[in-house]
Parts: sequence; C-alpha cells; structure tokens
Amino acid sequence: MTPERHPFVAGNWKMYKSAAQARAYVDELLPLLPARERADVGLCVPFTALAAVVEAVDDAAQGEPRPVSVAAQTMHQAPEGAFTGEVSAPMLVELGVDAVVLGHSERRRYNAETDRALREKVPAALGAQLVPILCVGESEEERDSGDTQRRLRSQVQEGLEDVADGDLQRVVIAYEPVWAIGTGRVATPEQAREAIAFIRALVGDRSSDAALAVRILYGGSVSPDNADEILGQPDVDGALVGGASLDPETLTAIADAAAKAASRGRR
Repeated sequence: MTPERHPFVAGNWKMYKSAAQARAYVDELLPLLPARERADVGLCVPFTALAAVVEAVDDAAQGEPRPVSVAAQTMHQAPEGAFTGEVSAPMLVELGVDAVVLGHSERRRYNAETDRALREKVPAALGAQLVPILCVGESEEERDSGDTQRRLRSQVQEGLEDVADGDLQRVVIAYEPVWAIGTGRVATPEQAREAIAFIRALVGDRSSDAALAVRILYGGSVSPDNADEILGQPDVDGALVGGASLDPETLTAIADAAAKAASRGRR
C-alpha cells in the first residue's frame, strides 16, 4: 500500500523579519491556516527570530501539537567547534527547532556550500532529530544544455549518501530550479513534475518504500497564481515558498492549494 504523503508547505523568509516582526507574523498567520490534517506548514526563519517564533507557536499550541513547524535556514555539520558564525544541530534542538533547510541555492551560490558538506549535514540533522529539507536543482545553463538529470543525480546521491535506508523517508527534498529562484520565472507544471518524478526514482534506487513515502516539494517562485497547477501535479507533495511567504495571507493561499490538491487525490 502506498503510504499517504501529507502535503507540506514551508515558507522560507530568507534574511527578512526581526524577532518582533516574526512574532507579529505568527499571530496573524495561525488563525488563517488550514487544519493540520489537511496540510503541514513550516516557517524557515532567520537565526535571530527562531526563539520568538518557537515561543509564539508554543503559546498558540497550549500543550497540543504545534500548528506549524519551525525550521532554521542552515546549520553546521559539527556538533560544536571553532567555527565562527556557525550554529549546530544540537543548538537548534535546544531552541525547540523542528527542521532545517540544507543546500538552498542561495547558500550554494553565496556561501560556497558544497554537495560534500551536505553529505555530512543531512545525517547530522537526522541524528539530532531534526527534519532536513535538502534542496537540489539545476542552473539555467545546465537546464539549457540538457544536464538537468545529471545535476540532480549528483546532488541527490551525494546528499543522501550517508543516510541509512531506513531514515530516507525522514528527509524532505525540495526541487528548486535555480533559474526560477527570485527571478519571477517558474518551471512549467510539466517541468516540475518530470524533475520531481526523477528525484523520486533516485530515492527508489536506494529504497522503494522510501520513494513512496518521501515528500518532495517544488521551490521555484511559487505564488497563489501558479500553486493550483503546480501542486496538482503527480509526485509534487508541497512547496518551499520564498518571497511569497513573507505575507501570511499569501502563504495561507498556497497551503490551501496544497491541501485541495491532496484532497483531489493528485498522487
């Protein structure tokens, strides 16, 4: 039996929002969200706002499961050490963080984050009981030259190399075509479906059970205008949302689209 892959929409704030702004955002967002049984929602926030968001979410939960999960935007692979400016998985766990984005295209571009480093970071996150959101995707040049699958294969295989087969389904993978990040361009629904189906097949090379269970998101300029069409594609389990997530109403609209797609049985 194919396990249900619950839709997941994660809002990546990037380097926006102070702690006070983050708290106000959560207070505005929570009454708008669809019920958790329809879709999971996560907030990927700057380090300086993590404590404020965790507190706001837990205050709203009142001892019940959190209405949204809280994610950091990166972490170091070592548990501690002389790594100025870095934050480790145990530090995030102590703050109450649930998940962490790893390998976002902007981290790869501006911080020289490599596939080799991600090979260490993914199991480090899992070992700390964090959910790793592993980002993969091709550049415009790679897309135009027909190298999309080669690039995705390299990133997925390296990122999951040291993850035990039994832990693969705990990883969330986000396909973010680099040419569609922050550019306003967006992959066609067919391009998103083809790439995500290929990623799922790569996971299946390791474990057929994991391939059925792992959630794979689309992350390239998602907005309410294109969410219905993209999230309605087979194999697309949600979205990693960038700039559109800075508005609570916009993020909610995308989460609603993911929930509706799941209810229509698009898998």
